[in-house]
Amino acid sequence: MFKFLTHRPLWLNILAGIILALAIFFLFLLSLKCLTRHGKSATVPSVIGKKYDEAIKTLKKAGFDVEIQDSIYVDTLPPMSVIRQIPDADEIVKANREIYLIVNRFEPPLIDMPNLVNYSFRNAEMVLGNLGLKVGDTTFEPDFAKNIVRKQIYNGQIISPGTKIRKGSVVSLVLGDGVGNKEFAVPSVIGMQYCDMKKRLEGSGVLVGAIVLDPDVTDTCSAWIYWQNPERFNEDKKLNHIRSGQTIDVRLQLNKPAFKDSIETPEPL
Repeated sequence: MFKFLTHRPLWLNILAGIILALAIFFLFLLSLKCLTRHGKSATVPSVIGKKYDEAIKTLKKAGFDVEIQDSIYVDTLPPMSVIRQIPDADEIVKANREIYLIVNRFEPPLIDMPNLVNYSFRNAEMVLGNLGLKVGDTTFEPDFAKNIVRKQIYNGQIISPGTKIRKGSVVSLVLGDGVGNKEFAVPSVIGMQYCDMKKRLEGSGVLVGAIVLDPDVTDTCSAWIYWQNPERFNEDKKLNHIRSGQTIDVRLQLNKPAFKDSIETPEPL
């Protein structure tokens, strides 16, 4: 063999070597094409909404491999149904490539119950929605903080913040009705200037309701109260009672009324 090569011109040996190398290279490309199915493509079928088992059969039949990439929970979809596929349906891709699926979980994930106490109803509703929880019944109890969450209820029991709860669960809320649970005698505000009266009432949680001004009143703060509702005494000369969060309506005039009944500090019954 060595003698055969050495008795041939050098250029002929080089040419033979080049031809041999090219032949080997093309044989390699041909084998690679056969192994990878290079050049063959297929359309990805749609499996969105199908059960996982059915989706596998559909994709395998079309010549694709399948792998679950992730699972999330959507309460409006059946468990183990396909939520998303990658690549998308109707894309033309290389045959036998991997198709990744995102499926709906069998059970909703556990999350921490937030602390909604002292939240306004609107904010509490927003927090629950962002966490995937639902607002159930809303009830009210006597409390000066109107429409503020006083208790959070799950399955009929108060649920503490941090307790594990399934996403999609229903949480009921107990809100303050804006009225305190303790009654006290209606204070008399007749004969007081409006701003002084307002400061005195703030300490008891009683609110100022409707304000009616006489035509000549230009400065509400310094105007004098000559009428109130409810009055301090009823027709039987017994004390009327009021709760925090309730209101007293007043009428104001420019001059100090002739009669002034001193305001009394409300005392709980």
